[in-house]
Amino acid sequence: MASETSTTEQWETVECSRDEYVGRITLARPEAMNTFSTELAQDLDAALHAFDEDDDVRAIVVDGAGKCFSAGIDLSEHGDHETESEYEAWVTRMEEPFHTVTEMRTPVIAAAHGHAAANGIGLVAACDLAVAAEGTKFGATAPKVGLFCMGPAVPLMKALTRKRCLELILTGELIDAETALEWGLINRVASEGDHLTAAMELAETIAQKSPMGVQLGKQAFYEMVELDYDEALDYSNEQFATLCTTDDANEGIAAFLEGEPLDADEWPGE
Repeated sequence: MASETSTTEQWETVECSRDEYVGRITLARPEAMNTFSTELAQDLDAALHAFDEDDDVRAIVVDGAGKCFSAGIDLSEHGDHETESEYEAWVTRMEEPFHTVTEMRTPVIAAAHGHAAANGIGLVAACDLAVAAEGTKFGATAPKVGLFCMGPAVPLMKALTRKRCLELILTGELIDAETALEWGLINRVASEGDHLTAAMELAETIAQKSPMGVQLGKQAFYEMVELDYDEALDYSNEQFATLCTTDDANEGIAAFLEGEPLDADEWPGE
C-alpha cells in the first residue's frame, strides 16, 4: 500500500512529492515565471523518469509555483551559445521532457494557471491530460521575440486540428482557458485556485484503476496513434492478449464477476 504522504528526491528547480499513488512535480522557478532553464528542463525530465520507475506512482500531476505554469524557455540563456550546433544541443535539452511524457508508462496530467506560453503550452500539449484554472492564457508566443515555437508545435499538432495549431503558432497570440477547452488542448477548466485540486482528483481517479491496464494501455495508445488503421487494430489485439494473461486481469475480472470490484489498494501489481 502506498504511504499517505511522502516526499521524493528534491531537485533545484522542481519540487516533488507523493500523496498515496499520485506523484506531483511542481516547476519551481516562480521568480522567472517557471521558464525552462537548462537546469529546469533536466530536473523535470529526471523527476518524470524517477516517478515512472516508482511502482507506487500510478499518475503524475505537473503544476507551476507562483503566478503561472510556465512562460516558455529562459531567453537569458540565448546569449550563452553562438553556433547552430550549440543552439541545437540547447533546444534538444529543453524539449526532452516532451519525449519522456509520451514514452513513459505513467499518465501525466498538467495543472496550468496564469500563463502557459511557448514551452509551457508545449508541455501542456505533451501531457496526456490537462486541467486549467479560469483565466489561464495559452500561447505559442515565440514569434514575438524573433523565434518560432517549432518544438511546442509537435505536441500541439498532435493535440489540435491543423488549422487550430497553425493559428496558435503563426499568430503567437494568446487564447483563454475556455477556448483551449473548446479546441481540445485541455480536458477541464477549474475555478480559479482549484486547478491543482481538479488535476489531483483526475489523477486519483486513474490511480483507482488497474495499474497494469493503464500503463500498458497508455503505451499502446502512443504506438497505435502512429499506425495505419489495420496495423493499429492488429497491434491492439496483441497488447490486449498480453493484458489478459496478467494478475491484474485475472484478479480484477474475478472480483468484478463476484460483484466486488478491486479498489486502489487491492491490485496485485507486477
